[in-house]
Amino acid sequence: MEEKNFFDKVYEVARLIPYGKVTSYGAIAKYLGAARSARMVGWAMNNSSAKDVPAHRVVNRKGILTGKHHFDGTSLMQQLLENEGVEIQDNQIVDLQKYFWDPGKELL
Repeated sequence: MEEKNFFDKVYEVARLIPYGKVTSYGAIAKYLGAARSARMVGWAMNNSSAKDVPAHRVVNRKGILTGKHHFDGTSLMQQLLENEGVEIQDNQIVDLQKYFWDPGKELL
């Protein structure tokens, strides 16, 4: 059986993020045992558009929509999150802890 590469593992975790929740690049990296690889998770998200991955649910550790320029249109990432009930103001999630999903705690 073929071993999955890091990007595939990132996509598997991202697909598990519940509707209306978000996680961070760092939380995914930590869950995958590569705590210092948040940037690699970001690169994976940048390349995820054709892979049925809800990349709009992955933000930076402060809740800022840092990946928004990889979505069509200037505010698509924000629109997708707001459609799921996530409150955003000035390009940042309001009350991040309310919406935060930690794969390290949720995927035991």
